Amino acid sequence: MAVPVKRQLQIWGALAAILVLALWQLGEVMLPFVLGAAVAYFLDPVADRLEALVLSRVAATVVISLGAVLIFVVAILLVVPLLIEQTRALVAVAPRLFTDLIAFLNGRFPSLLEADSTLRQSLNQLGEAIQARGGELINAVLGSAVSVINIVLLIVVVPVVAFYLLLDWDHLVARIDTLLPREHAPTIRTLARDIDRTVASFIRGMGTVCLIMGVFYAVLLMLVGLQFGLVVGLIAGLVTFIPYVGAILGGALAMGLGLFQFWGDWMSLALVAAVFVAGQALEGNVITPRLVGRSVGLHPVWLIFALSVFGALFGFVGMLVAVPVAAAIGVVARHGIDAYLQSALYHGPEAPGGQDDHPHHG
Repeated sequence: MAVPVKRQLQIWGALAAILVLALWQLGEVMLPFVLGAAVAYFLDPVADRLEALVLSRVAATVVISLGAVLIFVVAILLVVPLLIEQTRALVAVAPRLFTDLIAFLNGRFPSLLEADSTLRQSLNQLGEAIQARGGELINAVLGSAVSVINIVLLIVVVPVVAFYLLLDWDHLVARIDTLLPREHAPTIRTLARDIDRTVASFIRGMGTVCLIMGVFYAVLLMLVGLQFGLVVGLIAGLVTFIPYVGAILGGALAMGLGLFQFWGDWMSLALVAAVFVAGQALEGNVITPRLVGRSVGLHPVWLIFALSVFGALFGFVGMLVAVPVAAAIGVVARHGIDAYLQSALYHGPEAPGGQDDHPHHG
């Protein structure tokens, strides 16, 4: 006997509420598992390709894991210490940058920066706050015993979770498919395929784009000679998934730092600007269309909204799940709209003669 629609809605609504409550209450505990699942999802196509060539699933998983460990060790030995050093230096030099900015503005616009002016007081307070809070934040992150333990747990637990999920990914998907309610299984499979296509295009594609652009900006800015090129490149790469924001934010930060470092050396400033112009052209016209596709159905405003809401509700874990959840909601909404456009609720009663009552435009 079929379960009534109202009862089905109650059951699935209760399950969704339990999931949201678990995410809310156990966010920090779930973080390693969410990260591990994300890594496994990201690497599953690589394992499938290796498996299709000559390797078994176990061998493919081992090869991928060894490669990931090698990359991680190289990053720890070469990149992370330099990144921490540049971040500390940037926080420490912030007050001097604000002092130089005040001196520059005072020379060009003396009326704006009188001793008791609001703008001068605001700039002074901002510089002091960045130095104080930034230093406190870095010291807390790097020095807190709890933070160190959490980092160690992430380093240990995430690879283990990712390894086992990657090893059994296809079996897990098949097992979940057998648990789908038979009445709605075809519809759920269709939705799941669309969600997977959208998430894969965005997460895997944009994740690779962000990595490529972060390395691109960081390497070129360091070659130009920008003092904090690695930090700026990392920031620009991380937000590349929002169209134009990575180039604009990174470019503004790089040009602001470059003005203080290269003042008078206009060629170096032009090279800094050229890095971001070239990066935006390369990302928009070559890298993103090839790796992501020109449209994956995720509007930038919808992404920002999802990141803001999930980040506010669930913290860092919420930001991790925001994009796939936003993609899922978008896919379900599009299917709902398509169903509505095919329903009598949209078309209304048929006009006499079997013709609908919609006006036709020539």
